Amino acid sequence: MTFKPRLFSCILGLSSLLAQPPQQSGPPDPAADLLRQGRQRINEGKQDEALGIYKQAVESFPKSVQANNQTGVLLDLMGRYSEARKYFAKAIEVAATPQAKGQAQHAMAMSYAFEGDCKNAAKYEGPLYEQYLAAKDYFNAGETADELARVCIDAGNLDEAYAWYRKGHEAGLNETDPKQKDLWNFRWEHALGRIAARRGKADEARTHVAAAKAFLDKLGNPQQAQFFPYLVGYVAFYGGDYKSALTELQKANQSDPFIEVLMAQTYEKLGDREQAAQFYKKAMGSNAHNPPNAAARRLAR
Repeated sequence: MTFKPRLFSCILGLSSLLAQPPQQSGPPDPAADLLRQGRQRINEGKQDEALGIYKQAVESFPKSVQANNQTGVLLDLMGRYSEARKYFAKAIEVAATPQAKGQAQHAMAMSYAFEGDCKNAAKYEGPLYEQYLAAKDYFNAGETADELARVCIDAGNLDEAYAWYRKGHEAGLNETDPKQKDLWNFRWEHALGRIAARRGKADEARTHVAAAKAFLDKLGNPQQAQFFPYLVGYVAFYGGDYKSALTELQKANQSDPFIEVLMAQTYEKLGDREQAAQFYKKAMGSNAHNPPNAAARRLAR
């Protein structure tokens, strides 16, 4: 396994092939100029024009992994999933390095996430987890497993979500740094709390919330602190305590489209349809190609 780790920055996993130019290794991508033009159109809110430019890039440089990937990502954001996967399949086919192939496989997995298809997402992201694990890259093995678990929990496949979160936790605990172990234990309790909440086990969920808080306090990492009110709000929402859910979610990451959709759903439950509509609209503004935006888009649409 030689491709570089993705090094996700948070519990959810963050990746966007549209928000900024992808990192390059090896010779420059011949489609780079067209891809920059396409990203500019996206930033201007001109998706149709961007798609035309991306397709031009693919036609001109059919072996460009990034051109195929970014075309697929934009099609996913436009809700054209089957069409998107033709480009991801081509990117996988033409990838000349393990890193490029891994990026394309990941993009394909996220495409299935946009349709809430946990099973097919696992066909593409599961092998990446195995490759990281075989390379003893435990951090990225854990990140990959957790990301796939997130796809599954948002799709309502709680058993698969539990299985992948457990794999991620077990991989992460192989790290030698005690602080990293605390991080993985926090993530594990965070996951168990959400799964219990989805299963209607409110008392069990609250037990995991308390355990997550204990690990978070021990960890002392401000970057992870934003994920705790998300957990508390999530548990409160699925427990039917919508006022508490809203209070906690307002403390969470307000640029996360999934948080925005949870807040929209909470406002709906509280009878405030105007606020709900505003938050659904905000959620649809994200260009991220990751599990939070995949779930948010399904709910917002």
